[in-house]
Amino acid sequence: MLLAVVAVVFGLALLVWSADRFVDGAAATATHLGMPPLLIGMVIIGFGTSAPEMVVSALASLQGNPGLALGNAFGSNITNIALVLGITAVLAPIAVSSQVLKREMPILIAITLLMAIPLYDLTITSIEAWMILAIFAAYMGWSIYQGMKGKDDVLAGEYDQELKENQMPLGKAIVWLVIGLVLLVVSSRLLVWGAVDIAVALGVSDLVIGLTVVAIGTSLPELASAIAAVRKNEHDLAFGNVIGSNMFNLLAVVGIAGAIQPISLEPLVLSRDWLAMTGLTLLLAIFSFRINRPTRLNRIHGIVLLLCYTAYTLYLLKTGF
Repeated sequence: MLLAVVAVVFGLALLVWSADRFVDGAAATATHLGMPPLLIGMVIIGFGTSAPEMVVSALASLQGNPGLALGNAFGSNITNIALVLGITAVLAPIAVSSQVLKREMPILIAITLLMAIPLYDLTITSIEAWMILAIFAAYMGWSIYQGMKGKDDVLAGEYDQELKENQMPLGKAIVWLVIGLVLLVVSSRLLVWGAVDIAVALGVSDLVIGLTVVAIGTSLPELASAIAAVRKNEHDLAFGNVIGSNMFNLLAVVGIAGAIQPISLEPLVLSRDWLAMTGLTLLLAIFSFRINRPTRLNRIHGIVLLLCYTAYTLYLLKTGF
């Protein structure tokens, strides 16, 4: 048990560090290749910040622990909205001006609601997983189109500023890209092994461990980037990283895990976890998007989100053991 705890702590720390190196290397490489800043932000950085969830869930599914994979995806979305944006909004209100983000939010709501269809019979089959990946491919195509078209969007300016602050030579960028990717896989294997071992020792399902410890750990890059972005007055970047990450989690993470191995679900996944994720997504939309008024997530909203996260976690622990 002690060795498993050490493996989880060390694995999470290495996972967060390697994810940062991977994102920095990938973004710098794309900059050298002449990609527009908004395209790099929406596709490269969006993909990179969800890389921990994708690698962890893929390895969990390969090793016969699909519950951990699904728990990681849903738990990360819950954590991103309630904990990451909650903490960030309490520290500093988040004002959103980007039209791209205002168009992405309804898409996230629609995808979250549609996720109930494959969950309804408590099994995500291979066919359903490939259909989810097909939707992901369509979303990626839309993101590329938006990234190429929206050069004057506020979000493009914030991504451009971030890329200028993290410039590096092409050779160094490629080295960090490769090192980050390799260590992502190594740290994910360590994390999955430790998480499964802890679940067995505590007598809980790997789903619960995925929804809590692993989800919080893999959401640390989003928390760090959101706080850093708000401190630099890049509010759209903070909000955009969470929206993009949640989209990738639902489509890429769940799709890849289900394509590797069909996922059998616990009944509570639909009535507890999907419901919590959907409720928080709708609550975020209600809080942050106003007709004919500036989009803003204030401190009161942040406190409400943190209270929701606390209530969900307590209920999860009560029902998970």
